[in-house]
Amino acid sequence: MGEESVIHRTTGSLLLSPVSDIVGVPLDQVNFLVCQIFGLAVACWFRLSLSPWQFGPVVRHVVATLLGCCFAIFCFGWYASHLFILVFACYAIMVMASQGNIHRYSIIAAMGYLTACQISRVFIFNYGILSTDFSGPLMIVTQKITILAFQVHDGTCKEDTLTAEQKEQAVLSKPSLLQYLSYNLNFFSVLVGPCSNYKDYVAFIEGRHAQHRLRRPGAQGVSVQNGWDKVAEPSPVGAVVHKLLVCAGCLLVFFTITKAFPIAYNIDPVFISEAPFLTRLSYAFVSIQAARPKFYFAWTLADAVHNAAGYGIKGLNENGEVSWDLISNIHIWEIEATTSFKNFIDNWNIQTGIWLKCVCYDRASRYRTALTFVLSALWHGVYPGYYFTFLTAIPITMAARAMRKNVRHHFLSSSTLKLSYDVVTWAATQLTICYTVMPFLLLAVEPTMQYYRSMYFHVHIISVLLALSLPSKPRAPRPQPQPHNLNNNVKGD
Repeated sequence: MGEESVIHRTTGSLLLSPVSDIVGVPLDQVNFLVCQIFGLAVACWFRLSLSPWQFGPVVRHVVATLLGCCFAIFCFGWYASHLFILVFACYAIMVMASQGNIHRYSIIAAMGYLTACQISRVFIFNYGILSTDFSGPLMIVTQKITILAFQVHDGTCKEDTLTAEQKEQAVLSKPSLLQYLSYNLNFFSVLVGPCSNYKDYVAFIEGRHAQHRLRRPGAQGVSVQNGWDKVAEPSPVGAVVHKLLVCAGCLLVFFTITKAFPIAYNIDPVFISEAPFLTRLSYAFVSIQAARPKFYFAWTLADAVHNAAGYGIKGLNENGEVSWDLISNIHIWEIEATTSFKNFIDNWNIQTGIWLKCVCYDRASRYRTALTFVLSALWHGVYPGYYFTFLTAIPITMAARAMRKNVRHHFLSSSTLKLSYDVVTWAATQLTICYTVMPFLLLAVEPTMQYYRSMYFHVHIISVLLALSLPSKPRAPRPQPQPHNLNNNVKGD
């Protein structure tokens, strides 16, 4: 396939083809970026000119929905119909099914349709997927449909059967069609998400978002009038500018470093046969690190679009400042500086982790981890590389847990030892992550096996050996003798 056909390959609008030619960026990515930048401008207008104090929720719902549909059609063309089919079908389930069964029928329908589309995508694109194809928005819509169905179900349950979090997010009445469409197809999140809670979204549309998130009983500066706490609407300008600067940095890295270290070079036959193991290991590390900024960019820009509209207030941070990270999908510093595999997972694709916890982990009575893993794998798709990644993560997680339990406490006696431990575990974690996620980017079986053979399966072997050789419950350290304390004698007297 020639370079020209790659650049122009898209299922959406061809209007910006000249721009794609000039900048040398695939048209599907140009369409996505233009929609998100336009969405950022529209979000500012939505907050300033279409505020809930001037217009009712119906107008705001309609505008958010129509713009979202336009964005989807512009980016994906007729493939956007998959989003509309799934949303309308699951709303029919929402209306017709009993509230005791809404969650079951919704997750079966949404996950079934998503999986069918992902299977067809493998055959249509023959493993060569677009960077921004229709399955991404379909995955986000699936999250929203299912999490809302579970929350509507929770609204009918007895409170003593729910966790505190489930009680807080329970939806007591079924949403109207307009509310349902707006929640699933709004222009803030239709392209790249992230998923957010229905009650938070409706509170934002109705103008109660800041009041709900910033209200504190007895807080200074909060007046009480007619039983309502009046909270000033904070400005998101600082948060938006900060996140846009992060996006600019990610773009700079993408155009200068990411393109210089293509992932596919890890399985180049000449490179594998001629380069030493340490060189190949180093290149894998650099290429995976260089691949992250495109995810950082997409998720941070989506977060900025939400914030620009006034949505995303989490509360007050430890400094008493407004935090705009309610629906943030990534914590970049925590990822880059992480010293544990689990911490990386916790800070990557955060809202998907919340969704998995809500619809699976907290609901399962047995085999929680296994069932959550299965659901996550199905949600991501049917490419074999995804399953290589998830299966590889199992022994790694077990080995990392065993190492932490058996080794870490030996390095806490001094700051120097602790720093040494952190440096070693940072390097080990980052190299392990590179090894684990490589199949996620290579997708197919053959290139994945080529890569793992070139790496001699060393992480698989080491993690299995550690998991089997280290005790899962290390011997408790011997208690140290306590110095004689006169106060104890006084107490005893």
